[in-house]
Amino acid sequence: MDKLRLGVIGAGSVVREIYRHLYFHSDYSRLLSIEAAADPSAAALSDFCDPYGIAAELRYGDYREMIASIPLDAVQVNTPDSLHEEPTVRALKAGLDVLVPKPLADTIGAAHAMIDAARTSGRLLVVDFHKRDDPRIREAAARYRRGDYGEYQCSVWYMLDKLMVADPNHEPRFFASPDFVERNSPISFLTVHMVDALLSIIGLRPVSVCATSWNQKLSSLRPIAPKGCDMCDTEVRFENGGVAHIITGWHLPNAAHANTVQSARLICSNGMVDLGLDTPGFRELAAEGIQERNPLFRNFEPDGSVSGYGISRPGRLYGQILRFRRGEMSPEERDRILSPVELGFWTTVALQAAERSLALGEGRERGTTRGVAVDVEELVRAELGGAAEAYLRPEATEGACRG
Repeated sequence: MDKLRLGVIGAGSVVREIYRHLYFHSDYSRLLSIEAAADPSAAALSDFCDPYGIAAELRYGDYREMIASIPLDAVQVNTPDSLHEEPTVRALKAGLDVLVPKPLADTIGAAHAMIDAARTSGRLLVVDFHKRDDPRIREAAARYRRGDYGEYQCSVWYMLDKLMVADPNHEPRFFASPDFVERNSPISFLTVHMVDALLSIIGLRPVSVCATSWNQKLSSLRPIAPKGCDMCDTEVRFENGGVAHIITGWHLPNAAHANTVQSARLICSNGMVDLGLDTPGFRELAAEGIQERNPLFRNFEPDGSVSGYGISRPGRLYGQILRFRRGEMSPEERDRILSPVELGFWTTVALQAAERSLALGEGRERGTTRGVAVDVEELVRAELGGAAEAYLRPEATEGACRG
């Protein structure tokens, strides 16, 4: 087998911004043969399929018909986070391997169902947390795990988007459909990136989560005033007593120097790490103003190919799937890939805990909501019942955390 026969489920903005480059213009394109695409939006299908000559008969309004109709090796599920579970489980049960963009799912129950389906079907499930391939994150993780910085104590992370990302009144629209903010939050859309990046460095399990949110900008927009929060501060406490504050939002002025302004500082018992994530490459002064370009994430080469860790992370995951289908992967490696930490289960736990914290919280004046502290172990047990023990027993996850 030289190539994976891939079906694309969901052809919207994430495909436009990232994955079409992976499929057709990267060093990893040789691993993939795009066999078909499915999306309920005919316009999204046309926008994706037309430039690459994907025939009309290979475009499906329903992914279930696609899976049942043509021979495939794998699918990529590019649906909204809340819709990851059903197509993933269906594809795994049909004998296909699956790649999902971050996060694995938006609820603990859905994450467990996907992990369980992968294990019982004998197939492979992988998640594109592309920040895990950011060379700065990888280097910090390697140095932390060999003991350069001592014990993790605390950190502050921020990831703030321009307002246009969530503003349905902006022309042209970026991501924002009129209900974008209702279907997403800064926690589900951005905090998951930073939580997972932190977990990939320190290898610790969260034990409690408490969030605060603000709704002071989006509600003032006209003519459409989105119903949702502008910014969230998610406090995560870890099993060693360490704490993190992860601040995310989409309300920066559109004159900001980058679509996403982000960085982090970690303080440990023997040192401190500053991750200058918002100065990734170079700044240019052009007609549209001062802009920060991030060639580390996505770099357009002179020959038309696209590189960067936004491409290399899913590309390497497809390399894993190809080796698995060739019979070149050991059972031990497959078990590691399907471990809760590798699949981002604890990232999903932190996500749901933060959303639960706000749902149970108390509204304050001027659009502020202060959430309550959510105990992670209690939440996992409440969501999974007896199945929770497989995730909560230290012996089930410690090796994967620190491996």
